[in-house]
Order: sequence, then C-alpha cells, then structure tokens
Amino acid sequence: MGITTTHKITPFLWFNGNAEAAVDFYISVFPDAEKTGGLPGPGGKPLTISFRLEDLSFTALNSDTEFRFTKAISFVVMCKDQEEIDYYWNKLTADGGQEVACGWLEDKFGLAWQIVPENIFDLVKTPKGMQAMMSMKKFIIADLEAAAKE
Repeated sequence: MGITTTHKITPFLWFNGNAEAAVDFYISVFPDAEKTGGLPGPGGKPLTISFRLEDLSFTALNSDTEFRFTKAISFVVMCKDQEEIDYYWNKLTADGGQEVACGWLEDKFGLAWQIVPENIFDLVKTPKGMQAMMSMKKFIIADLEAAAKE
C-alpha cells in the first residue's frame, strides 16, 4: 500500500522518527479513524503512513531530520457539546500536551489543535463573548453562552 487519499489536498505531517506512535495516538483519540496505507522505510520503520481522522486524510512521514511543528498551522475540531470539548481536550493534552489559549492546545507531538464549540462564531459576536473567549484556555460553553447574552 502506498500513500492513499481521496482528497486533492492532504496534510503531510513530518515527524522526527515517531510517525507510527503519532498516528496510533491520533487514531486512538478520534472515534472515526483508521490507517489507510503507507510506504516501508529503512530499518523496519514505515517511511510514510496514510491515515484518516473523521473525513480528513493525512500522511505522516518518518524522518531523522528534525523539523518542528508551529502554531501557525492548526487543526480545528468542531464540537457539538461540552462533553465532546472535554473529551478531545483531555485526550489531546494527555502525556505532555500543553494548554495554550482561546481553545488552542499543543499535543505531545507538537501539533496545534483548536477545540471549539460548533457555534463559536455566534458566541463571540459580542464584546463580552469575545472577552470571555480570550480569557479561557479550554472553552466552557455555558460561560461563553452567558457572556454572549450580556
């Protein structure tokens, strides 16, 4: 199996020798996820691993050259309720992930994520809603809703 995707554009993620661990981690976090292919590499490690999280295809690359992810690129997870926000927040910050601000976090592999309610743009239309969002790390929907009504 080579690189497999059904999308014209696919995020290609460069990992520093730990692509397999990263892919296994992401597949464990997202309920609708799977490995879809890959290419063998030297020393028994895969060179690439194709995988799918929800409806988005990715390819992970194993490399010995060290490049780091930056927060300039992030993946947004739109959540239907507080339970879903809590689930993704807790899973993605586990084992060394870092809370950042305004719904952003960095997972243990250095990838940036935004964990947000589906109606985030409605909740921050007012100055109070925006102020509430700016003061949070993990979003608390009830607090955002209360601020948006003020």
